[in-house]
Amino acid sequence: MPEQPTTYITPELRAELGVERERRVSPPIALSDIRKWAIATYWPERPPRIYWDDGYARGTKWGGIIAPYDFNPFAWPVDDEGWARLMEVLKSQVKGDSADVPGSRGMNGGSRVRYHNPMRAGDVITSVSKLVDLKEALGKKTGLLLFTFTENRWTNQKGELVKVTVGTGIRY
Repeated sequence: MPEQPTTYITPELRAELGVERERRVSPPIALSDIRKWAIATYWPERPPRIYWDDGYARGTKWGGIIAPYDFNPFAWPVDDEGWARLMEVLKSQVKGDSADVPGSRGMNGGSRVRYHNPMRAGDVITSVSKLVDLKEALGKKTGLLLFTFTENRWTNQKGELVKVTVGTGIRY
């Protein structure tokens, strides 16, 4: 059995904190995409009218159709070179690729999302991701655990904050 490391947080990994991992810019959001997303996510029920009925939506505090908060303008394949660098740093902490090697296993630790301004047809969303925190803990059965916290901020073309997600990754 390989020797358990005393830390995964190396100076190289710590240097990645706050560094922009990835910047993506969506194409303009189409009204039909908002409507299709709402239909798909509420199926088989009818989606709320704010997502598809322009006459109704104009009379709300939003003044028009908005996208459901979980709408994702990046749902279609995009280039994600920004994550490659972080993955290389994490992989460099592991000697080998065996599942028995400490640090070579990983899992999703969940995420927190805070919604701000709604997305609308015509909006162009910019997503910026960065590693914001690192923590370690000792698991009873897994040994040393590395928790990585990655923040993803979405803004619209006006610079207004749309949402902030903080995802947790766990390596052991």
